[in-house]
Amino acid sequence: MLTRKEMKKRAKHSLKKHYLIFVALCVIASFIGSEFSTSLDVTKTQVPVEETGTESDSSLTTPEAGLMDIFDDIATGNLEAGEKAATKNEDYILTKSKESDNKILGRTRGVLSMVVNSVTSGSFLVRIANGLQSMVRSKDVAILILITLSMIFVFLIWFFIINVYQVISRRMFLEGRCYDKLPIYRSLYLLKVKRWTRAACTMFVTSLFGALWWLTIIGGIIKYFSYFMVPYIVAENPDIKPLEAIRLSRQMMKGHKWECFFYQLTFIGWHLLGFCTLGLSRILFSNPYIEAFYTEYYVQLRQLAAAKNIPNADLLNDQYLFEKANDNLLNQAYAEVVAAEAIPETTLPELKGIQKFIADIFGVTFKSNKYEQAYEEDQARRIRYVREVYALRGLVYPTKLSPFPSDEKRQWIGTTYYVRHYSIWSIIMLFFIMAFVGWVWEVSLHLISDGVFVNRGVLHGPWLPIYGTGSIIILLLLNKLRKWPALEFISAIVVCGCVEYFTAYYLEMTHNGQKWWDYSGYFLNLDGRICAEGLLAFGLGGMLIVYVLAPVIDNLLKRIPHKILIPICLVLLVLYCWDQHYSSKHPNTGKGITDYAQASIEQTASTPDDTPPDRGFYPESYSIG
Repeated sequence: MLTRKEMKKRAKHSLKKHYLIFVALCVIASFIGSEFSTSLDVTKTQVPVEETGTESDSSLTTPEAGLMDIFDDIATGNLEAGEKAATKNEDYILTKSKESDNKILGRTRGVLSMVVNSVTSGSFLVRIANGLQSMVRSKDVAILILITLSMIFVFLIWFFIINVYQVISRRMFLEGRCYDKLPIYRSLYLLKVKRWTRAACTMFVTSLFGALWWLTIIGGIIKYFSYFMVPYIVAENPDIKPLEAIRLSRQMMKGHKWECFFYQLTFIGWHLLGFCTLGLSRILFSNPYIEAFYTEYYVQLRQLAAAKNIPNADLLNDQYLFEKANDNLLNQAYAEVVAAEAIPETTLPELKGIQKFIADIFGVTFKSNKYEQAYEEDQARRIRYVREVYALRGLVYPTKLSPFPSDEKRQWIGTTYYVRHYSIWSIIMLFFIMAFVGWVWEVSLHLISDGVFVNRGVLHGPWLPIYGTGSIIILLLLNKLRKWPALEFISAIVVCGCVEYFTAYYLEMTHNGQKWWDYSGYFLNLDGRICAEGLLAFGLGGMLIVYVLAPVIDNLLKRIPHKILIPICLVLLVLYCWDQHYSSKHPNTGKGITDYAQASIEQTASTPDDTPPDRGFYPESYSIG
């Protein structure tokens, strides 16, 4: 068995290899309360209640009650008091938002603001209680159902997430110890092997036994160390039965409980440093370092258990979680990947010079050809096998050699290949199609909310260029990121945010301050030109365009002969350019286009009781000129 010093040296090496993800795992554990719960105390601050100065306006500037107070009112049958408190909380939030100089954190308009206000004020609890009461026709029964559902919800969150997170974290530390790459998707290991519920049950039984032993105090201390290895055992073998895991942990820790206690004492210096740094050193180093050390400790006890041939030690049979497989074994397990790698990558040999540069960087060609379909199929195949290639090379855990192989039957790529080259004519048509879809979207929202047709946008034609431009920019500028959906999503948000912000800025500067949309009052907005929920919608829309709509539309456009498609593109371009020229001198303005929100503001100032509610999250705009 390795010495403590040697185990700590190996733990530091593992932490150095996967520092960011190990830190992230421990931060999440602290956040959800699974482990290291005191590490985030530095982020918890007390917000003092502001002095109102006068008694008359205290009802507007002082929150009535906290979320738990409102829940207590509802649980004790005083639904009216809870509703009154929630309403007062909402008034307080809206008043403070209007008075605040921080316009970024607006809370007066938009779907996201409504959700945040509903949660923080507690009004969502009142709405649920009222809804249940209207269904069952009894306030007492409604309250009983609400309390029961709340308890079930809290238990399920604990059972399936907090309770299981230790197993997920231990699995990631074990894989990171042996392999050079630790992809984030490996955190879904229990889902892939369909053992999430089994692991949750095992950890639940362990927690239950531990809680019962803590009633004797001394027994709780002893069993804390006896059950210490259960999360590691389940991480290695999630199919193990609860009592088998507990029994195996007790056998492994027999004669090592005092040793484990002594190892914990050796980290007192790190705990004191964490206290002095308000938890910062724990977050950035000591938490993942300690966890990496106990991962090494489990490996040593596992080897001792196998050497002593203790009962059920054979259940710890995930060999390649602790050592890398040889090349011959990997080649046999991943034979289809080896065959796929042997196939030469499909290229477009006829492209040269500037055409090749544009095709490689932006994914655009000037004409379709017979090589395109072969190229798309080849790229789809390589994307499908990218994870298996890492396993074949011994860089990540080989799932095909696991005692619980993942389900590899799902063909999520299908026949729509999103890594492709779009012809210049497809790009033009995609611009007009998405611009038209955006126009229909905003016109429909206005028609539903106000019951009148309004031709939205600065142009007069049935198109909103910002939607078409954003779609094309995502397709072209983010061409190289399509193989990484998470990075594509974040980049789409950034790109669309820049396009929307600077488009709004340009329109204001060139039209004497006139605005075609304004997000002032929305939660997380910037100068009223962009907001969080709008960018989220753009990001999701961008993903839908890149991975679904654009490939499908392109497939349809390829069926149209060029002698028909090219004239259509040219006619649309001529009409669009004429609209741009005409609108530069006579922009589309009017009610619902440039003065919609201003009319609402004026109505609020004159007749506050008759103010219509905010009806949606589409860009409402007004004139400041």
